Formats: sequence, C-alpha cells, structure tokens
Amino acid sequence: MKRMLTLTMTLLLAMSLLTACGDSGKKEPEVDLTAYFDQMIKDAGLDENYMADLEGEMLESYYPGISDIATKQLLAKAPMMSGAVNEMVLMQCESEEDAGKAAAILQERIDTQAEGGAWYPESMEAWSNGQVIQHGTYVAMIASAQFQETWADGFNALFA
Repeated sequence: MKRMLTLTMTLLLAMSLLTACGDSGKKEPEVDLTAYFDQMIKDAGLDENYMADLEGEMLESYYPGISDIATKQLLAKAPMMSGAVNEMVLMQCESEEDAGKAAAILQERIDTQAEGGAWYPESMEAWSNGQVIQHGTYVAMIASAQFQETWADGFNALFA
C-alpha cells in the first residue's frame, strides 16, 4: 500500500512539474502604436499632417462595427485629400477574440475597396495588396500604394 501511495505521489508530482513547464513564458510585447506610426510617417518622408484621424461617424462608416470592439489603443488614419491609397489602422484590443473580430472588419474594408469601392483601377489594385496583420491582441490594416511592404514589414518587426 505504501509503495502504491509513493508511486501515485511521484506520478502526481511529475505531472505537476510538466504542467508548469507548459507556459513558454513568452509575453506579448508592449508597443506604443502612436510612436510607431509617427516613426513610420517620418521614415517615409511624409508630412506629419499628411494623414488625418478617422473618428466618430467616419470611423464607423469606413469600418462598420469597429466602435463596438474594446481597445487599449486605436489609430485609424487616412489622407483626406490624396489620389494615392494610404490608409492604416493600428489597434491593441482587450483580448485576442476582440482582435480576431477587428481583423475581420478590417479585411472587409480591404475586400470592399479592392472589388470596386475604390473606383479607379490603380486604387483597386493597391487595395488588393492591402494586408490585415494580427499578433496576439495587436491588429494592423495597411493599405498603401507606395509603402505597403515597408509598413507591413515594420509592423511585423515589432513582434519578432
């Protein structure tokens, strides 16, 4: 009986040790999305006022449902007067589930614009190259005729 109890206790201890090892300890980095955006604009050689904030009704009209998602950080930017496609949303959501919902809303924006909402062939092509990128609770939508790859790579590098 003692041997069975000792064996059982040993197995339980071993299992508890293995369970504790299950967490890789890797935590999501804290990223200041405003600082990242400001640096991207500077690196691109764009004027700091080139892109305006999308807020309120305009935000909701571009991305229906986005206002219902709980966020820690949210930047939605687009030039108000430009023929070039340069639109960006950077978000840190409260949960990965919320981030998934946000990613779906942002992908819908890309698809709608690429399928004719952007009107002009060059604009629709730029939108078709747009990307939604998710890293944990962080989500980015990047659509840019000029800086698509650079901005997407920069966002991904924040989490490498």
